[in-house]
Amino acid sequence: MEVSTNCAVTREVAEQAVLASPDRTEQCARATASGVFLLAAAYTFYAARGMSGGMTMPGGWTMPMMWMVMPGQSLAGAAFVFLLMWQAMMIAMMLPSSWPTLELYSRVARHTGQRWPMFNTVLAAVGYFTVWGAFGAIAFAAGFEISRAAMFSPQLSKWVPAVAGVSLVFAGVWQLTPLKQSCLQHCRDPLMFLGHAYKPGVWGGFRLGLHHGAFCAACCWALMLMQMVLGVMNLAVMTGVAAIIATEKLWKRGPLLARLVGAVSIVAGVSLIARSI
Repeated sequence: MEVSTNCAVTREVAEQAVLASPDRTEQCARATASGVFLLAAAYTFYAARGMSGGMTMPGGWTMPMMWMVMPGQSLAGAAFVFLLMWQAMMIAMMLPSSWPTLELYSRVARHTGQRWPMFNTVLAAVGYFTVWGAFGAIAFAAGFEISRAAMFSPQLSKWVPAVAGVSLVFAGVWQLTPLKQSCLQHCRDPLMFLGHAYKPGVWGGFRLGLHHGAFCAACCWALMLMQMVLGVMNLAVMTGVAAIIATEKLWKRGPLLARLVGAVSIVAGVSLIARSI
């Protein structure tokens, strides 16, 4: 009962915060976020151009350089370089669509009298991108192991395009499920999210960011899988996926777009499987 009351009060405060005019602190935060976005986008563009090559493999596919350990480079070093590129890419792709939630949290923090509302908001952003950093670590481990296995087995390498097709089908099916729509609704309604997840205090912001990041990863993992299949550092693919993510979250017909993308992914996956076998 106590939790329900607190959630109701939090939602009421959040609704009041939405109506408030942006103050100087909020305008400064927007400018800072824009600068972070531009820096992340610039580094992502630079890294993508540097990692544009690859190795042609049996089966007619190209192994991206990012899954390779370069001569003189340790596995830990390769993982660090990948995760640095990944985190910059995620900030460039996800900050625009996650900013409404972060900004609303900042307003609520100020309206509820938190001592360091902007610092707490930064911690919320750190928590959010920590989740995507963990996602990147899993992606690197999977990509590295698949690439290493393909290097040592030409027969296995020939099956990689078919596995990629299955991945596209799997990702497309997820886009059509009610679970995807439920996670998407969470991302589309910051008021509802804050009504359930808001906690005061310094670590409350970090926990809120982790919570929001977990739901966002559950909503978008299929789109990220599509990107990894089509070209994880391909600028055109990256821009397209980022646009889809933002449109799903911010456009009133976002749920319909999610289903359409799922259907296209299934068709593309089936086509790729058919060409591979």
